Amino acid sequence: MSAEKIQNAITQSDTAVLIELLEDKTLPIEEVEKIYQAYKNDKLIVGQVAMNLSLRTSVYEREKEYSPIMVSLLIDIASNPVDMGARWAVAKNPHTPVEVLRHLSADPINLVRALVAANPSTPSDILEKFFSDEKIVRDGLSGNPNTPAKLLKILCDDNDKMVRMRLAENRSAPTDIIQILVNDSDVDVSKAAEANLGERQ
Repeated sequence: MSAEKIQNAITQSDTAVLIELLEDKTLPIEEVEKIYQAYKNDKLIVGQVAMNLSLRTSVYEREKEYSPIMVSLLIDIASNPVDMGARWAVAKNPHTPVEVLRHLSADPINLVRALVAANPSTPSDILEKFFSDEKIVRDGLSGNPNTPAKLLKILCDDNDKMVRMRLAENRSAPTDIIQILVNDSDVDVSKAAEANLGERQ
């Protein structure tokens, strides 16, 4: 994809082409930024930029797509009033700076808070506050590597199988907590806990 084609689409206000380009997660981040800066007041473009950043970031290979441009875009989108919905992509991105996650932890939309709760970059002091939040937000805590052990211990007895499942798969959870889940009444949870312990040998 040539920079010239992108520039032409920006000049001609061809948002359909720009949105199509942003669907490609291999589009150079510099070009993503160029499109965003030209159309930061366009809800569709802002939403698609947020989606692009989300697609190109893996939770498992966090350093892969890190760049100062990525971080500056995440900061800008977090406070962009044009598309409030784009905040979910910022909330879940592991490259989002802690101060932005702290700001989003008080977001009025519970999905945004839930994604902050599940974000591996969210510090433990924010996670502790989420424990008294509504269920959709609390559920994100069980799989987060930064969730304090005292909270994970309580989540061991959660009625929701998926909460216990994420906890059983949490590689950062203390071994004694995972050992409790080996005896879980649900076979999927106990198998996940056994697999987790096996990887620690």
